[in-house]
Amino acid sequence: MIYFRVRLRFRKRDDIRWISHHDLVRTFERWLRRAGLPLRRSEGFHPKPKLNFPSALALGIAALDEVLEFELTEPLELVELRQRLDRTAPPGLEAAEMLSVSRADAKPQIQRVSYELPIPPAYGPRLIEQIAQLQAASAYWCPRVGADEPADLKAGLDQLEFHDGKLRFCLAAGQPRGARPREVLEALGVAQLESAGCCLTRTRVELAVRPHNSNEERRNKSHEEGNADQCVATGGVPDCDR
Repeated sequence: MIYFRVRLRFRKRDDIRWISHHDLVRTFERWLRRAGLPLRRSEGFHPKPKLNFPSALALGIAALDEVLEFELTEPLELVELRQRLDRTAPPGLEAAEMLSVSRADAKPQIQRVSYELPIPPAYGPRLIEQIAQLQAASAYWCPRVGADEPADLKAGLDQLEFHDGKLRFCLAAGQPRGARPREVLEALGVAQLESAGCCLTRTRVELAVRPHNSNEERRNKSHEEGNADQCVATGGVPDCDR
C-alpha cells in the first residue's frame, strides 16, 4: 500500500496535561478522525490508526515540543493539513510544526529533552547552592522505587542552570539508570513546587540526527540559537503557573 508519513510537533498544556499517555493516544485518534484525515490503519479485527510517539510524557508535565508521526493513505498539502487540525483541536492541544517524512527514513528516536520549572524568589538562594553541589559531584546516586540499583542523576544531565527565575536542564535519552526529570527536582529540593502550582514543562524534544536528515539538523541549530537569544532578551521573575 502507498502511504505518506507526517511528523507533527505539538503542544500539550492546561488541564489536558493531567491525562495519561494512554488517554493522550486515544485523544489523538479522535482528533485526527474529526479532522477527516485519510489515516492508514493497522490490520485485524480492531484496526487502529498508525500513530508513533517516540517518547511518552509523564502525567502532569506540560509540553511545548512533543513529537508524533502518523501515516496517510492519500497525500495532503501541509497547509490544508494544518488548517484541518487547527479547526478541530481539543482544548490544551495545539499543532506547532508539520513535516513530510520519507517512507525510507527510520522511526524517530529521542536524543535529548529539555525541561524548565518556574521558581519563586524565596527558593532561589538555596537552589543555587544545590545546583553547585550537584554539578561538583562526579556522580549523584539516588534510590529508585522498584529498582534494585540506584540511579545516577549525573548520567545524561546537561545544561543545569537557574536563570531569570526558571530552573532549566536537559536530559539525554537512552542513558542506563539515567536521571528522570522529577528525580532532578527532588535532588535540588524543589519537587514540592509542583504541588504548590508551579508547572514543570518539557520545552524541547531533540531527535537523533541521521545521515542526510538536514531538516532536523537545521531545526536543532535554530533552537540552540533561539534559546541563546532568549536568555539575553528576557528578564524578570515569572510567577508559578496556578
